Amino acid sequence: MNDRTTRDRIVEAADRLIYRQGYGHTSFSDIADAVQISRGNFYYHFKYKDEILDAVIDRRLADTREMLKQWEVDGKRPEDRIRSFIHILIANRADIKRYGCPVGTLSTELAKLNHASQAEANKLFTLFRTWLRKQFTLLGRKADADALAMQLLARSQGVATLASAYRDEKFVRREVRQMCDWLESCAESAD
Repeated sequence: MNDRTTRDRIVEAADRLIYRQGYGHTSFSDIADAVQISRGNFYYHFKYKDEILDAVIDRRLADTREMLKQWEVDGKRPEDRIRSFIHILIANRADIKRYGCPVGTLSTELAKLNHASQAEANKLFTLFRTWLRKQFTLLGRKADADALAMQLLARSQGVATLASAYRDEKFVRREVRQMCDWLESCAESAD
């Protein structure tokens, strides 16, 4: 197995474990065990836990960029693309109900730790915010595009948090429907 493949497997396992357990509760041993490699092999790729965190954040940023590009390809209209963002709560509902939002939980944990990588992790929210602002602008809501983007981000984070707290499938589906209705009203009142 070449170095790149092993490194990628380490980052993938670390991403999954950090999402499920949190950064503070994920150890080198946890990750090495998940990848089934020796600690020596693990240390060859990553010497410090913060290096793994940075690699996980980079991976999440790259994956998010790819997802947003795909939504732009798949969605003919801005509202279709924004709806893809809203429906991520349904697509990932099992994980969200169990672990919360991967972006929100990581950002919150790093903020509590006053961790140096907090700003880097927040770039995930900024990526969504910028993309949503662009979609609302294309929808004809240029004057309030950023406010609408932030409103949708805030609401989706609230739904993810409460979905994790209550594990209520009906609540998630109802909130997604309401966000889609809200989106339609935004489109109807476009500039």
